[in-house]
Amino acid sequence: MSHIVYSKTYTTPRRPFEKERLDNELKLIGEFGLRNKREVWRVKYTLAKIRKAARELLTLEDKDPRRLFEGNAILRRLVRIGVLDESRMKLDYVLGLKTEDFLERRLQTQVFKLGLAKSIHHARVLIRQKHIRVRKQVVNIPSFHRPIGCPEAHRYCN
Repeated sequence: MSHIVYSKTYTTPRRPFEKERLDNELKLIGEFGLRNKREVWRVKYTLAKIRKAARELLTLEDKDPRRLFEGNAILRRLVRIGVLDESRMKLDYVLGLKTEDFLERRLQTQVFKLGLAKSIHHARVLIRQKHIRVRKQVVNIPSFHRPIGCPEAHRYCN
């Protein structure tokens, strides 16, 4: 018996045929080797949630305990996944994050940038066919976010 997941992972755009947005999404899909628009929308949705939380915390006073605690949690999480630099650990910088920053940290992009794959699409195939491992764990999810402290991904051969 399976359980139903009620939390959303992406939101569809309000205007389905806006030319500028369609072109931008297509460019992202080509550049990062994504499968479909839903993968772009998923990243945009997570970024929107993080930015919304940061905006809400910025309205509070500087010494507010909630702002200090939750703000540090958001900043530490973003630094850990490698989206934010340690030198820019302020909530103001969270509002300046772009979709490309998150797509840059995907395992698929990292495998291509490290030279383990000939193209971004080849990187996706290698990951899906379980040829890539992170630390000692074989990973077959192209959207896996490799932690910043983690050593490089390695080609895995039996």
